[in-house]
Amino acid sequence: MANLNIRVDDTLKQQAEVVLSDLGISLSTATTMFLKQVVRHNGIPFELRADPFYSAENQARLLIAKERMERSGGTVHELIEDSDD
Repeated sequence: MANLNIRVDDTLKQQAEVVLSDLGISLSTATTMFLKQVVRHNGIPFELRADPFYSAENQARLLIAKERMERSGGTVHELIEDSDD
């Protein structure tokens, strides 16, 4: 039997142990389950997605918009209030 040593944030470990305890399994058992699913799926057994806001394409678009605003002095929006309320 192999020994696996990993480093995780203390709070994350404690929070995970609470959830896993409610499920009736230990952190060690959950880790083994995860690794078995990695092997079975031949990869991570769930979808991994990055926040699209931080994508290179969006960051480039935001930089262009920022530069355009700086060149033009930006835009001023006035608040329009309806006094009939």
